[in-house]
Amino acid sequence: MSQRIRTLVVDDEPLARRGLELRLAGHPDIEIVGQCGDGASAMKAVSELAPDLMFLDVQMPGLDGFGTLRAIPATQMPLVVFVTAFDHYALRAFESSAVDYLLKPVDDSRLHQALYRVREQMEQREAQRHCERLLRLLGDLSGRPLSLEEALRAPGERKLGPGDRLSIRDGQKTVRLELSSLRWVDAAGDYMCIHTDTETYVLRATMRELEERLDPRHFPRVHRSTLINAARVVAMRPHLNGEQFLTLDCGHEIKLSRSYRDRISLLR
Repeated sequence: MSQRIRTLVVDDEPLARRGLELRLAGHPDIEIVGQCGDGASAMKAVSELAPDLMFLDVQMPGLDGFGTLRAIPATQMPLVVFVTAFDHYALRAFESSAVDYLLKPVDDSRLHQALYRVREQMEQREAQRHCERLLRLLGDLSGRPLSLEEALRAPGERKLGPGDRLSIRDGQKTVRLELSSLRWVDAAGDYMCIHTDTETYVLRATMRELEERLDPRHFPRVHRSTLINAARVVAMRPHLNGEQFLTLDCGHEIKLSRSYRDRISLLR
């Protein structure tokens, strides 16, 4: 990768810092931006220098390596490779989400392996940041936040009608729902209940997300929290304040709110 990896070396032993510096000199993409001899100095350096990577000794006077990690805000946390003379810290190091764990004296082949893992995670982080930037840009252009699924959807992509199937998650499995069997959908917050001829599915999603996948000519929204299958409407009756009630073929009644009265033409 062409990106320089800005690196901080933290160890209370000057000779250990120098030895690691010499080994890292053989890796052109590693740029050492600072060296520290204790945890407090490391915290300050992370805040001021914003390194991508930190080689961190475990045993140091005062604040040890694990304490140093706990004190660094998550938004400032670089990738971490622990370096220590004691192998019994290995499990705890990986529990702290370290990229790798090196034993002193550092072996060149193990250092090479650790840096390979660092580069992989750097690429993943950059890809994630790039994706987030694109979504923000597309959201600005569309005037509303976009999910990755919405952004990937082709412009003018055909929406689903009565003869199609809708894939939904039901617990640990995916169900291919025949849309012709759908009666109505009601929502509360980030959850929806999809009522069909035989079952009711509860899933975590918003009405807007579902509405964008369905053809409004067949599955109009008739209330802020309700969407119906127009083919299942058998009657309408007036109600107060210009509202109406829709009767489905199963006998269930659904209110058609005034703000969605323009959808009535779809039901006639």
